[in-house]
Amino acid sequence: MIELAIDDGIARVTLNAPARLNALGPHDLRALDAAYASAEEAGVRALVLRGTGRAFCVGRDISGVDPATDDVTGYLDGLVAPLLRRMSAFPAPTFAAAQGACLGVGLGLLVATDVVLVADDARVGSPFAALGAALDSGGHWLLVSRLGPHRALDLIYSGRLLSGTEAVAGGLFSRALPAAELDDAVEAAASAAATGATQAFLASKRIVAGLRDGDLDLWSSVAAENAAQAALRDTADYREGFAAFQQKRRPRFTGR
Repeated sequence: MIELAIDDGIARVTLNAPARLNALGPHDLRALDAAYASAEEAGVRALVLRGTGRAFCVGRDISGVDPATDDVTGYLDGLVAPLLRRMSAFPAPTFAAAQGACLGVGLGLLVATDVVLVADDARVGSPFAALGAALDSGGHWLLVSRLGPHRALDLIYSGRLLSGTEAVAGGLFSRALPAAELDDAVEAAASAAATGATQAFLASKRIVAGLRDGDLDLWSSVAAENAAQAALRDTADYREGFAAFQQKRRPRFTGR
């Protein structure tokens, strides 16, 4: 079950199927896509994604899948990939709180999120060695880009999972915290972003995406920064930020 709540400019999307460790079937992926679409339509200024129970998300729900008739392409190309693209391009800062197992499609949800806070004892990686399947949902890109090809293939071949602490040390995610502190930390981060200079954040989000995807090199990224700054000059938040600095007070950003 996918739940969406919107309050004070923050969307909170929850994977709430703890009995199956938040495994995602086709219906769940469609519901998750719809939740992000609704949050975007509402014009929120931050979004938090979390999973209930002892796992963030163990990936695809394969409990009733028959390999002989499995529509792999329909699931991955038709549902997962469009969802991850929507999540990555969401027009506000996005945050995830991840505890327990973060595997397969669940790992992909984290790849597509801006800032990921993980429990220090979370379990991250590729469990597919025991399934005869390949890592999917952007997992290869994440492991190779952050850990290098040798460590990535070591994890894939062995099926060994990283702890949240190891994953953050390897550069996969943002911060590792004790599980008991995870919710408070992600709420604080989202609240700060939701009252920040949204247009400036989105400008940086677009530049980072260009660098991630190989569309920008050093000098084209400098040009993109210059163009972004020139465009931001005409926003209310740019003017407010300068005024607050000059008047020695805290800025009051509206996201415009």
